[in-house]
Amino acid sequence: MLKHNILLTFRSFKRFKSSFFINLIGLTAGLACTLLIYLWVMDELKVDQFHENDARLFRVMEHQQYADHIMTTTSTPGLLAETLKEDFPEIEYAATTTWIDPHTLSIGEHSIKADGYHVGADYFNIFSYGLVQGDPSQVLADKKNIVISKSLARQLFNTDENVIGKVVEYEHDKEFVVSGVFEGTPESSTAKFDFVLSFEEYKDENEWVTNWGSNGPSTFVTLVEGANATEVSSKIAEVVKGKNEQSNVTLFLKKYSERYLYGTYENGKQSGGRIEYVQLFSLIAIFILVIACINFMNLSTARASRRMKEVGIKKAVGAGKGGLVIQYLTESIFITFFSMVLAIGVIWMFLPQFNEITEKHISLVFDFKFLLSIFGVLIFTGLLAGSYPALYLSGFNTIRILKGEMRGSLGELWARRGLVVFQFAMSVLLIVSVMVIYQQIQYVQSKNLGYDNDNIVMFGVEGKVESNLETFLNELKNVSGVVNASSIGHSLIGRNNNTSGLKWEGKNEEDNILFENMRVNYDLIETMGMEIKEGRSFSKEFSADSSKILFNETAIEIMGLDNPIGQMVNLWDEYDLEIIGVVKDFHFQSFHETVKPAFFIISPQNTWNIMTRIEAGREQETLAAIDDFYTAFNPGFVLDYSFLNAEFQKQYAAEQRVGTLSLYFAGFAILISCLGLFGLAAFTAERRIKEIGIRKALGSSSTNIVILLSADFTKLVLLAIAVALPLSYMLMSMWLERFAFRIELSYWLFAFAGLVSILIAWFAVGSQAVKAANVNPAKCLRSE
Repeated sequence: MLKHNILLTFRSFKRFKSSFFINLIGLTAGLACTLLIYLWVMDELKVDQFHENDARLFRVMEHQQYADHIMTTTSTPGLLAETLKEDFPEIEYAATTTWIDPHTLSIGEHSIKADGYHVGADYFNIFSYGLVQGDPSQVLADKKNIVISKSLARQLFNTDENVIGKVVEYEHDKEFVVSGVFEGTPESSTAKFDFVLSFEEYKDENEWVTNWGSNGPSTFVTLVEGANATEVSSKIAEVVKGKNEQSNVTLFLKKYSERYLYGTYENGKQSGGRIEYVQLFSLIAIFILVIACINFMNLSTARASRRMKEVGIKKAVGAGKGGLVIQYLTESIFITFFSMVLAIGVIWMFLPQFNEITEKHISLVFDFKFLLSIFGVLIFTGLLAGSYPALYLSGFNTIRILKGEMRGSLGELWARRGLVVFQFAMSVLLIVSVMVIYQQIQYVQSKNLGYDNDNIVMFGVEGKVESNLETFLNELKNVSGVVNASSIGHSLIGRNNNTSGLKWEGKNEEDNILFENMRVNYDLIETMGMEIKEGRSFSKEFSADSSKILFNETAIEIMGLDNPIGQMVNLWDEYDLEIIGVVKDFHFQSFHETVKPAFFIISPQNTWNIMTRIEAGREQETLAAIDDFYTAFNPGFVLDYSFLNAEFQKQYAAEQRVGTLSLYFAGFAILISCLGLFGLAAFTAERRIKEIGIRKALGSSSTNIVILLSADFTKLVLLAIAVALPLSYMLMSMWLERFAFRIELSYWLFAFAGLVSILIAWFAVGSQAVKAANVNPAKCLRSE
């Protein structure tokens, strides 16, 4: 019986070639989109889950209570890890980590830049980075130990074997002994580094990290088997307050592998993160697959009139409804199988481009899980696509078919039309989404930041530059193409350094307000193009400026100072500072956030980022000149620079990728929907062929026939637009709420999306309408 059904299936494909190829194209496009999204979603879901102790691995985070909000942060006191391990038996391992930054490592005259950071002794007991040489419990036992990746070992020693005990020079200042080698960080790791040093060594050089009132490092723990994370989280909540009575911190545990997807907090509550994009694209995949299945349904029912006699004869000779259902489902599954094979071929061809767009390294690996997923999607699609046609065709009345009395019901007609309305409603929704995302990204890229971040080159302070910073900056300004240069202890991207230790006259003692602390050098305000609203900037002409302070507008407003110039503030109960100026508000966070209060103080010795403005149009030659100057001034160190505007735009990388992917998927959805309209047009033209013949015989023109047929489809598309636009407005409004600064949803955007949809629909229907309108009336009538 199976062989018979397969034979009938191939005969059906051969008999209805046009329908077969349209179905094949639609299902292939839908399955290719679905599988690409599946691969992307699976890659997102596995991030940071490769660690052996994943179920017991947690990050310690903080809720910090302030006057107007609760800030959630990953920064913790430097002594927290060792305290938790000592005081809580539920914690098996605990380690502190600093920040991953590029550093210069050397072997003799050979120097390279590598990313690394300082970590606690338990680090390799907590994280599974494939330690291939060395004991996880001992590799960081000594302050002078360094653990390197295999790739870094090959760069330094031209081999990754027998490197234990060799000496590596760090920043041309310290020497460390290689105590271990690890495989490297996998693609699914959020932490990307080439080496680690001991946190104990960092503590010796940075006493502030031992202060329970200071934050900065991160803390990670592994719980013992059977420990309840919720209970442990409650137990450690007040640890910092117990060490520092002035603390506003409440600790809690967050599963390490969940941080990537659930990393957004709002006023102390988890409020989403990248999981929203995973859910969004999963929904898009379902919609696209359903749209493709709807095409199959429409085209199958469109050719139903050509198969009525076939069904009637089969039923007359004894075929049951169940057998016919199996036959038509077999057709559906077979065409889905062919489409799946083609879809995999399409994915294989375009996966490199997809990886480039998503910044992933996804590959087609036909393991059991992927094969099982493909099989599941194939069966689901085949059954879904073939269900309605199978039930529809097998339900024909035998006697009425053979008598030629079979007519479609009103319910069937509206079902098909409803499916097309659904298709185009989803397409319109995607069109609107793409346009809104594009407009918002353009807005944040062009909005005035409050300073000019174009042509700003930034690089770190290291080596001889650190000990001769003023000389370096003065000579840097003389390099051809350099407009100005200064330094800052901040990146101007995100919150780097903040404090609530600020007092002023009239402050409510119960208010705990967080200010961004920006330690700067002279000329920083001028180099960045920031505007002074009141007062003046720092200047070397005033010898006492080390005891002065500048605030932004938001800070002055929150402090409630009407005439701020000349007033005094106290910082950390140690420094009395005079306000000499107010800087106009500028954005040092993404446009997801409102502008936060900030202040500037002169502290060149605490700056770690060089900001250099270069001439527009001379970027290449100026960068080459800066590199030559840097190499001569700071021998043994490699200039590692970036452009500030490029770093700023990275904050919107997720939105940009969503916008790009949405554009492609919207295109596929529209293409598939057009095939659906084509199917309905073919069905309608076939059902109304005699009517068209009679109209033409009575003198109706081809133009009138085209208008007649197109009018029905226009109504369907207009209905789809009417359904989609309010829904798209609601969804896009919700998406824009994540931005503190956002575009307004104007009516023209929705009108344009509707117009595009109508034009696409007319184009899709046009070919069938013209074909039907030009048919010979004699043939139409003779066919009866």
